[in-house]
Amino acid sequence: MIEVRNLTRVFRTYKKQPGFWGGVKGLFHREFEETAAAKDISFDIAEGEFVGFLGPNGAGKTTTLKMLSGLIYPTSGTARVAGFDPTKRENAYRRIFALVLGQKNQLWWDLPAIESFNLLRAIYGIPAAEFKASLDELVSLLGVEKKLNVMVRELSLGERMKMELIAALVHRPRVLFLDEPTIGLDVVSQRAVRQFLRDYNRKHRVTILLTSHYMADIKELCERVIVIHRGAKIYDGALAQLENAGGARKKIITFEPALGSVAEPTLSGVERVAGTSLPFPETWKSAFGSTVRSDDGNKFTVTVAGDNVVAVSQEILSTGPVADITIEDVPLEDVIAELFTSQK
Repeated sequence: MIEVRNLTRVFRTYKKQPGFWGGVKGLFHREFEETAAAKDISFDIAEGEFVGFLGPNGAGKTTTLKMLSGLIYPTSGTARVAGFDPTKRENAYRRIFALVLGQKNQLWWDLPAIESFNLLRAIYGIPAAEFKASLDELVSLLGVEKKLNVMVRELSLGERMKMELIAALVHRPRVLFLDEPTIGLDVVSQRAVRQFLRDYNRKHRVTILLTSHYMADIKELCERVIVIHRGAKIYDGALAQLENAGGARKKIITFEPALGSVAEPTLSGVERVAGTSLPFPETWKSAFGSTVRSDDGNKFTVTVAGDNVVAVSQEILSTGPVADITIEDVPLEDVIAELFTSQK
């Protein structure tokens, strides 16, 4: 459904010297700086896939989505979406995709959302019966039946985003580009939007490319992720394997020694440790190799390689009484941050 080959976009920006005379000099001699927002990006996405598109701010995610939407032209490389070349901006292509930008509105601010939907119906030439069926389905799935006649400016942020999704999907596109659709939403609204996107993708087999800084969005919706950094692709594969992309899988062991424990642990295979502020003997702190204090002052946190979890846990339990112990995966945010760091 989406084929991208060596897609590159270079922006040329004018470097103005400060002050009045800097502006005068710029009239006769200008210095420019070239920045590659996307560099030789290539990937394929099959019909019906729900793919996460990850990267730090400025990595080139939005630029790539805009190139796939035909909003900006690539400097080099090619892209095809459902067989169309986005740079040609054909009307037939515009009818089969939708772009939702979390920080931009496509609805008329001073009109009820239903007025914008009717306008979109006229723009896309959607038959009345088809439009009603599509609108009724979307409104029902998102639970905004009572908000259609409310002016957009009077809707909450979550309600506005739901209306934006309806506007993007009312013409039944085959491809959906989502750029930070849950940005700024509360937990309840985020969950509602995620549930809707999951159900809609499964029911209609819409191909979705999603960018988000909320890892909950990615973990709940995407089985595959593409990670870019400084405009270049650094990972493309299953989300389940992402944690292994930079090395061995890691685990976080958090434990709380029982009060009065005086044993000195000698853990092996420990990568880093956050200390404690409890009145334990100094032998505890020195044994863990750090005097960094945790926020609550009650627990030690140890990060270890996945194949060393059992051995380290046994050593912790053998050092003395332990009030509580938990083992968790390293947060996805940390794994991705490590990927970015390794690319510097």
